[in-house]
Amino acid sequence: MGHGVEAATAISFIQIDGTVVLALVVLGFFGGLLSGFIGSGGAFVLTPGMMSLGVDGVVAVASNMAHKFPKAIVGVLKRRELGHFDLRLCILMVIPAIAGVVTGIYVQRLILDAWGKAGSNLYISLIFVGVLSIVGIYTLLDGRNAAKSGIDDTTSALAEKVKRINIWPMVHLKEANSTVSMWIPLPLGFATGLLAATIAVGGFIGVPSMIYVVGAPSFVASGTELGIAFGMGLTGAFTWATAGFVDFRLTALILAGSLVGVQVGAIGTSYVRPYMIKIVAGTVMILAGVSRAVVIPTYLSDLEMVTIADGLYSSLETVSLVLLFATLIGCGLLIVGAMYKGKKSVVVRSSTVVQAS
Repeated sequence: MGHGVEAATAISFIQIDGTVVLALVVLGFFGGLLSGFIGSGGAFVLTPGMMSLGVDGVVAVASNMAHKFPKAIVGVLKRRELGHFDLRLCILMVIPAIAGVVTGIYVQRLILDAWGKAGSNLYISLIFVGVLSIVGIYTLLDGRNAAKSGIDDTTSALAEKVKRINIWPMVHLKEANSTVSMWIPLPLGFATGLLAATIAVGGFIGVPSMIYVVGAPSFVASGTELGIAFGMGLTGAFTWATAGFVDFRLTALILAGSLVGVQVGAIGTSYVRPYMIKIVAGTVMILAGVSRAVVIPTYLSDLEMVTIADGLYSSLETVSLVLLFATLIGCGLLIVGAMYKGKKSVVVRSSTVVQAS
């Protein structure tokens, strides 16, 4: 049966008990792990994760953005030590990204005012499914092709063409090992900020764009994205908080787990081959998109666009939550396994060098 448009318009904060606290901390840890490893803020699992726990979509987006900047700065410091952070590229993208954040929040508020929280939830989920599926499939296939070819990473044909665009001023990006027109990163940054504010996810656009358009190596793109996430998170957190949409309880619990996870993930990039970052990123994007697709009928029901039984409504919410956490655990194990395998190979190579000398 329909669940009513009127009931869906009032924004509220969820009640938090021990189970929800544990779920949020675990969610934060895996989100941080992914953030440190692939460079994205992890929002493409944190936002749907909070929504699966009953958090209104706009509150999940706002609270997620509020936890971005403290977590991101921890990741940036770690990745900069490893040489995985390009300051010039970060500056070129973070300035338009902040403009995108302001625009994205305006768009989200328009949707909320027009359709209520059910409309906002539906909008966020549809964007998740569409964009995550496209980017995830492309990234996963690219990573697998590199692995099958026995190379660390693929070379983007598009990036090679972009490098030949000689429009002043040209900027040399040292860590990214690329020289491009300044006008190339600007729209990429704006798109990243726009999506970050609208659905709390910008990294899965920012990272691929730096790889496939700018030509940055995977580990540099993922490290630089953390710096961009800091600027976007600070802007978004302030704007959403002043409007009363940030649940700081959610922010604190997510942050508690993610501050640990982001450091583990950042360290992990030193022990894996670059294509592994793409494989993990693509896999989790696709599965996170599926978890959102499962629950779309419930939002259509809230808007009285379709009619579904109460039992099916609850079952879809449960399936979405279980699928998302299974995805997080599976990808967490994948990251840890890749780190162990990579570290073991480093130890073996070092032993061989010592014996040879």
